[in-house]
Amino acid sequence: MTQGKLSLPNKTTNGSSSGQSTISPAPPSYEEATASSSSPCYSDAEMLTEFGWDDKNIRRIFIRKVYAILMIQLSVTFAIVALFTFCEPVKDYIQSNPGWYWASYAVFFVTYLTLSCCSAPRRRFPWNLILLAIFTLSLSYMTGMLSSFYNTKSVVICLGITAIVCLIVTIFSFQTKIDITSCHAVLFVFCMVMLISGLVLALVLPFQYVPWLDAIYASLGAILFTMFLAFDTQLLMGNKRYTLSPEEYIFATLSIYLDIVYIFSFFIQIFGTKRE
Repeated sequence: MTQGKLSLPNKTTNGSSSGQSTISPAPPSYEEATASSSSPCYSDAEMLTEFGWDDKNIRRIFIRKVYAILMIQLSVTFAIVALFTFCEPVKDYIQSNPGWYWASYAVFFVTYLTLSCCSAPRRRFPWNLILLAIFTLSLSYMTGMLSSFYNTKSVVICLGITAIVCLIVTIFSFQTKIDITSCHAVLFVFCMVMLISGLVLALVLPFQYVPWLDAIYASLGAILFTMFLAFDTQLLMGNKRYTLSPEEYIFATLSIYLDIVYIFSFFIQIFGTKRE
C-alpha cells in the first residue's frame, strides 16, 4: 500500500511533464521579467539610444529634423538682430527700456530649464515646439539687444565669422574620426574655469574696467562653445561613444542653437566696436 501510494505521485509527475513538453511556456510579462531579474536597470534614454540607432534611416531623419528646426531658429534670430541693429527707432526703444531684457532673460531661463531637465514636456508634441519657440524668441531678443550696442559693420562681420566657424566645426565633426564625445571631462573642467573667471570678473570690473580681461574671458568663452558645438554635433551623429536618442530632437536642436548664439555673443565682444 505504501509503495503504491508513493508510485502514484511519480506517475502523475511524469505524465504531467510529458504532457507539458509539447506546449511551450508563455513568455513572462514585462512586470514579471523586471521584478525577477537581477541584472542592472538602464534608464529610458539609454535604452532608446541603444536600440534607436540600428536603422540608419532613423538617424538621417533625426539629423534632417534637427537641422530643419535649427535653420528656422537661426533665421528668426538673424531677423531680430537685423531689426535691432538697422532700425533706429527700435534700437532706441529697447536701449531705453532695459526691463524687457530682464523679462526675456527670465523667460529664457525658465524655458531652458524646462526643456533641459524635464523629459515629459520636451517629448510631448506640440508643447515641445511651443516651448522651443518661446525659448528662441527670448534668446533672440537678448542677442538683438546686445547687438544694438555695437557698430552695424561689426555686427555683420561677427555674423559672418560665426557662420564660417560653425560651418567648419560642423564639417570637421562629421568627417573626423576623433571621438569628441569622450572628452566630456575636459569640457566640464573648462566650464568650471569659465565659472570661476566669470565670478572674478564680476568682482573686478565694477571697480575698474580692464579691457584685456574682458577680451580674454570672451576668447575663452568662444573656444569653449566651439568645442561644445563639436561635442553636440557628434552626439547628434550617433556613431561615436555617446549618442542622443532619436526622440530627443528638441534637446539636440536646443543645444546646437545655444552653442551658435553664444559663439556669436563672444565674437561680438572680441571683434565688435561699440557705438559712440
